[in-house]
Order: sequence, then C-alpha cells, then structure tokens
Amino acid sequence: MPIVESNNVTETEVTANTGTAPETEISTPAVLVLEDGRIFRGRSYGATGTALGEAVFATGMTGYQETITDPSYAHQLVVQTAPHIGNTGVNADDAESRRIWVAGYIVRDAARRPSNWRSERSLDSELVEQGIVGIQGVDTRAITRHLREHKTMRAGIFSGEAARATDKELVDTVLASAPMEGARLAEEVSVDESYIVEPKDWGWDGEPLFSIAAIDLGIKRMTPIRFAERGVRVHVLPATATLADVQAVNPDGFFMSNGPGDPATADNQVKLLRSVLDEKLPYFGICFGNQILGRALGFGTYKLRYGHRGINQPVMDRRTGKVEITSQNHGFAVDAPLDGATQAPEERYGRVEVSHVSLNDDVVEGLSCLDIPAFSVQYHPEAASGPHDAAYLFDRFIELMADTKKAAKSPTAVSPTAAAETKPSTDSKTEDKK
Repeated sequence: MPIVESNNVTETEVTANTGTAPETEISTPAVLVLEDGRIFRGRSYGATGTALGEAVFATGMTGYQETITDPSYAHQLVVQTAPHIGNTGVNADDAESRRIWVAGYIVRDAARRPSNWRSERSLDSELVEQGIVGIQGVDTRAITRHLREHKTMRAGIFSGEAARATDKELVDTVLASAPMEGARLAEEVSVDESYIVEPKDWGWDGEPLFSIAAIDLGIKRMTPIRFAERGVRVHVLPATATLADVQAVNPDGFFMSNGPGDPATADNQVKLLRSVLDEKLPYFGICFGNQILGRALGFGTYKLRYGHRGINQPVMDRRTGKVEITSQNHGFAVDAPLDGATQAPEERYGRVEVSHVSLNDDVVEGLSCLDIPAFSVQYHPEAASGPHDAAYLFDRFIELMADTKKAAKSPTAVSPTAAAETKPSTDSKTEDKK
C-alpha cells in the first residue's frame, strides 16, 4: 500500500517564480511517487504534467544549472540535497550542453526570484520553456535518506490533472516505466554531426600541440574547452562514429566522454575502443569512458546501490598518494581487482591496475594500462561547477601523447606507459574562467 508523506501543502496563494517582481498565483498540487509506494506531496515547479525516470540525488551545494544540463542525467529525476535552489537564476554561459537533460526536478525551497548579476532568467521559467516537470516543497532530506537506504529506483512526478489519479494508479504508472538497467542512451544524447573545438578560441597562442578525436557519449561543454586551453584541437564525433571516422581526422589521441545509461549496452563503443587500442593510439576516458575501457579490457560492470553524484566525492590517486575532491555523476562502476597490477582478461592488452579508488566505498575510480597507452577515470576532471583537484589529468594525457609520439620516432626510447608511471603529475594552472 502506498505510504504518503505530506508537507501539508494546500491550494493557497503562493509567490510565483518569476524573473521580475513576484506575482500571486494559485499553487498547483504535485506528487512524487517512488516505485516502492512511497509518496511525497508538494506543489508544481517548472512545467506541469508527468515525468518518469530513475530517482537519484545530487549533493552539490552549487552548480544546479550545470547539473540539469549534464547529459549524464538523461532519464533521471534529480533530487537536489541543497535546500535552496534557483537563487542565482540561469544564463547562457553556464549550460553544459544544448538543453536540459534531467527528466524531472525535485527541490525543497525554490527561490521566489533570482538575484545575481549574471542571471538572465529564472530557473522556473527555464524549466517551463523546456518542458521539464518538477516538484517543490517536499522534504528532500527524507527522500535522499530513503534512496540511500533502499537504492535508487524508478519514480514519477505528477502535477496538474496527472496528480488527480489515485495513489495506486500513480504507482502502477511508475512500475510500468523502463528501468535504468539495460538502457542505451548515449546515442540519444550525442550530437548528430561532428564539430571542432579550436585552441585559438580558448586563449591558446600558437599552433595546436596535438589533435584528438573525442566521442560524444554525453560530453559536457567544458571538457573539450579544457583540452583547447592546453593547446589541443578537439574533433568531437557522434556516439555512432566508426574507426574510419576516427582515422579520418588523423588524431594523436582518442577520448571517450561521460554519458548516461547502462555500460552493458555500449557494445558498439567497446568494439570501437578495442580497435583504437589495437592501433596503440593513446586513450583517455572519463565516466562512461572509464566503464567502456573496463569492458574493452574484459572486465564487467555493475549498478551501484545509489551511485555517486555531486561535487564533493573524495578519491585517492594511488600513483601519487594524493587525495582529490572530485565531481562525479555515475550509477554504474567497473568490477576490477583493487590491489596491484593484474593481467587484463583480454590478454592482448597486457597488465592493468586500478589507479584511483573512492575513499567512501572503495569503488573503482580509475584504470591505468601498463603495457599500452591508455588510462581513464570514473569522475569529471573538467569540474564545472566543482573542484579543480583533478585538472592534472588533462595534462597527463598530453604527456602520454607526447611520450607516445617520441617513442614512435625513437624505438629505443622508454615506452610511453613506463614513462607515465615514473613521471610525477603536475597540477594544472588553468583556472575555471566562469
């Protein structure tokens, strides 16, 4: 039987979320329904209607616009654990992609109006314009604790006429929706046409140092910018790109981005990466790209109980002993041995080790190949918004490309992977310009 938790919201007059002076309107009832029957009642935020997806929580205290425009949140209903959302509004500069990707949005206290010099419009109006159904006035602490104790699960936000259905009807609607396991979403969020991000457009003076092919599996805007700031020309290719497409841009390195969905469905991308690894082209992957490297090496993946989502996740870089505070957004992880180097199940790729590990729960947060030029991390080193502790990874990839090119010219030189193992990491001096 459904368990109902109400915040005693009634159809009283409330202040509208507008970018100008507040107006008075009648609140629209809304309800959040979890698949296990737990129900939270509040009022509508953003568009009115129905939103179905996987309920997850994000722990960032800032960066709500970057959160909702991160393609990795596709088909998910995001609970913001920070209680007050929308006070800085939204603007064109902070979006991490071409649109909002969250399936629905859940907040406790929505700002009545934005108050920030960079604000161009209210978050509420942006949600309405893009058709994103949300709910406000619910106890996000209780929702978060429920998801932590019982796992992420399917859910639905219903407002307006949709909220008038019986509790059983609403739960049945949620139970009829698709789960995240088995969801193939990278192709859905990826670009249709390739494009280039040039270093000269992001403050680099001189010719590009390197060129890379980057597969967009849900790439965030700041990722190719971080490369461009360091003198790397980025050819962003669709998720459906082939080896021929990669070779056509004659890259010095290969990159796979973050993205949504179950990595077990990414057979095409795993096949592509194996072809690239066979060519000994240097590889760097983040988030979904880490899971794809894990699969390409022969490891499995699994779904986490409630995932890692936020900008305050502690990770140990085992190579340097440094603890990093990282930005993360993933619900799946690689199943690989944590201690020491091991032979990859796909033996032709040689030895591999877990290079980074979560300090919260020992989840694999990075892989480093010891016999081929490839590494990856499970988190987001571009971190917009978020900490810059992991920005050195972009520099590490540039060093790997340089070492690989040097080794190709001088067969007697130290292998690039061996050089990378001994070379100390340098923290990036590049600051977030936003």
